[in-house]
Amino acid sequence: MDADVIVVGAGLAGLVATAELAAAGRKVILIDQEGEQNLGGQAFWSFGGLFFVDSPEQRRMGIRDTFDLAWQDWQGSAGFDRPEDDWARRWAEAYVHFAHEEKRAWLHAQGMRWFPLVGWAERGGGLATGHGNSVPRFHVTWGTGPGVLAPFIAKVRAAAASGQVQLKFRHRVDGLTRSGGVIDGVEGEILEPSTVARGEASSRVATGTFALKAQAVLVASGGIGGNFDLVRQNWPARLGTPPDFLVSGVPAHVDGRMQLITEGAGGRIVNRDRMWHYVEGVRNWNPIWPSHGIRILPGPSSIWLDATGRRLPAPNFPGFDTLASLEHIMKTGHGYSWFVLSRAIIKKEFALSGSEQNPDLTNKSITGILSRLGKGLPPPVQAFMDKGADFIVDTDVKALGRRMNALVGTSLIDPEALEREIVARDREIENPFSKDAQVIAIRGARNYRGDKLMRTAPPHRILDPAKGPLIAVKLNILTRKTLGGLQTDLDGRVLGAGGAPLGNVYSAGEVAGFGGGGVHGYRSLEGTFLGGCIFSGRTAGRAMAKAVA
Repeated sequence: MDADVIVVGAGLAGLVATAELAAAGRKVILIDQEGEQNLGGQAFWSFGGLFFVDSPEQRRMGIRDTFDLAWQDWQGSAGFDRPEDDWARRWAEAYVHFAHEEKRAWLHAQGMRWFPLVGWAERGGGLATGHGNSVPRFHVTWGTGPGVLAPFIAKVRAAAASGQVQLKFRHRVDGLTRSGGVIDGVEGEILEPSTVARGEASSRVATGTFALKAQAVLVASGGIGGNFDLVRQNWPARLGTPPDFLVSGVPAHVDGRMQLITEGAGGRIVNRDRMWHYVEGVRNWNPIWPSHGIRILPGPSSIWLDATGRRLPAPNFPGFDTLASLEHIMKTGHGYSWFVLSRAIIKKEFALSGSEQNPDLTNKSITGILSRLGKGLPPPVQAFMDKGADFIVDTDVKALGRRMNALVGTSLIDPEALEREIVARDREIENPFSKDAQVIAIRGARNYRGDKLMRTAPPHRILDPAKGPLIAVKLNILTRKTLGGLQTDLDGRVLGAGGAPLGNVYSAGEVAGFGGGGVHGYRSLEGTFLGGCIFSGRTAGRAMAKAVA
């Protein structure tokens, strides 16, 4: 044996598992098809949001949260309804217990800290037993995605320095190997060195081959979001026909290869048609990877229109129900939609997802955070307004409508109808009460102190010149998370078609649907993706440490 365990994938789940194995005294080989500059994988680019239940940050904001409320929200969002959801449901309950009990204290002990204002992402907008977070639970890590990765990278590098962990970058796995019918390692090709920057597409030229053996193999290789062909192949009929044009929220190396390779070795993939793609994607004016898109994390006030200029129906408001909005948009026959808003709204309500779009949080700059309260727009948002291909700025609503048509090369938007739609909405703002469900939602959001301070603009007429200029943003479908994946038991062991463990193969993170082959069911509660990598990586790492003792 070359090691006790081989970990395939140096993203967050793989790093957490490797750190756990090293802490238990096990020898590990950590391999990845990308170069060392990509250590940490997708998590590096993330906003760093984590899902906690009844945290000190929540209590300081006056939020009353409990395990029962969080588990109610999880089940209402997941909608588990398939026989193969059994393991996923068990994983989900275990994860909510983790988020309520040990998660924050464990991460805090390793040096993580969080922004004091708790965000309220994906709030649902339906009934109590339906989708969404009933209370704010989105805790942004101080340092964003790099801040989440930092303690685990430090542990893995320390273990590598002592010889306990071997880091093998530019090693692309092409298959799992067997001896006597038992999986005992991996084989593949060594790719030529690459000096491209983190996230950029790298060479696939091979310079040699490799074969490595261990008592156990962990597959922690991420999802399929960078592989548009695979996304379209797995696209669920319930969400309509997949769009012709997509933008990618993940680098090209998020390609799904290891998921399929593990399936070829006997692993069972479940819930392929469950995926979490965002509807608020804009083309990055300064792209890093192919088709690079950025997600807008919107507050509740923008008017949301489909491609024909019709307002999306309740509860399809910004930040409320991602997949319901995606389903509605796709059924219009057009793969895009529009936000129309004022400068006053974009200043307070537009956050751009990702570590690179939030330099103040990523660099832990208190001065930068306080500058968000000033008169100017955050520099990343201003840059998109100035340079983004999907942004239109104008002072006249009819001219805005004509330019929206020009951007997409159609005449679907009637400028006169656009004006009438906005005027009708603006009339509803004149009183502190309304029949307009979105206006009610805006006022409800401002009842939460965190939203009132930083995330929801005071209600105002969008056509008020003092709040302008007007802004239209073309929203594209942005690929992101894979909710289905390799089915695993509560130790992270990959299961075969008959439900028995495949053997010495484990899986963690997105490739396993963050645990059990689909811990989120049909819909996710925001803030649970990074936490899912941490929890499933820790669980699998500890189980493997016992198994190979």
